[in-house]
Amino acid sequence: MYERAATWFVEALVLYAALGAVFALAFVSEGMHRIDPNTNRTGLVFRLLIFPGAAAFWPLLLTRWIRGDRDVPEERNPHR
Repeated sequence: MYERAATWFVEALVLYAALGAVFALAFVSEGMHRIDPNTNRTGLVFRLLIFPGAAAFWPLLLTRWIRGDRDVPEERNPHR
């Protein structure tokens, strides 16, 4: 029973990572400009730096890309 659950979990994690890598390729080449216009003239090093984060947070970034959000979300913590 636990073996099936572990196998399912690992397969889900691999699928999430694969989708994230595909999304990150598209995002660092085209999508980041639509979310943040300040990234228009960034180089390869910057794109390589944000690639892992884009792959990890792809659902959030995809949502912002589809919406066309250019505004930075407001922080809601006790320090503001």
